[in-house]
Amino acid sequence: MTAVLLALASAALFGGMTVGVRLGLRGGGDAAGAALATVIPALLVTLAASLVRHDVHHAWPFLLAGLLAPGGSQILFTLAIREIGASRTSVAVGAAPLVAVAIALVFLNEPLRVTLVVGALAVVAGGVLLAAERDRPGHLRARGLLYAGGAAILFATRDNLARALHGHASPETAAAATLVAGTFLAAAWTRRVPKRRELVRLAPAGVLFGLSYVCLFEAYWRGRVSVVSPLIATESLWGVGLSALLIRQTEGVGRRLAVGAVLVVAGGAVIGATR
Repeated sequence: MTAVLLALASAALFGGMTVGVRLGLRGGGDAAGAALATVIPALLVTLAASLVRHDVHHAWPFLLAGLLAPGGSQILFTLAIREIGASRTSVAVGAAPLVAVAIALVFLNEPLRVTLVVGALAVVAGGVLLAAERDRPGHLRARGLLYAGGAAILFATRDNLARALHGHASPETAAAATLVAGTFLAAAWTRRVPKRRELVRLAPAGVLFGLSYVCLFEAYWRGRVSVVSPLIATESLWGVGLSALLIRQTEGVGRRLAVGAVLVVAGGAVIGATR
């Protein structure tokens, strides 16, 4: 039950982060600067959490995992938010459990059941609805779906690495290590120091991101990938709901998007119920 609550908390915080990045991007600036300005406060949050319980001697594998996520994933994620908005990025990234469970089945020997297939089909159906959407605002570019799909793959790979290595470090240290690597990769991509106004605009998103990561790793230290990852996918509902509440005019949240989000989350829930 603790793993379930932590996973749901991580999802809510991540959904809030998605909308926070979108709000931060409205003030101007590029995606590269926004990605770095988001991971810096997130890194500070995880470093503070690691002071409570740390194990630096076993942190190096998570430095490597951090190059995937939040390193590469946050770059693609920010690009996706810029191109297609927060709500659609949330739904597209919600397909990560499908990839995560597929990896877990192959490499972690987690069991395959019929309900997993049903859940997978629901996730795919939600993704198809999103890709076929015709009523999205004209300024939103479809290539953002490719960025979001790439981020989902990196998220899913990170999830499995975290679970496979969970016995080798404390969750707080693991979260901090991944953010250290992610920050360095984002800095290398940006090639400049974030401007003060970027840090101020993206600080709320970064804090939510850091707290989400702490909850995420705490959840993976207590539950299987096939349980935790689908629960994390409920961030799609948080992303769509908060977008509709705060930035509805620019997001264009319509019926097809809402149905797609429900299908993705329902599929994730079915996958998560398969234990």
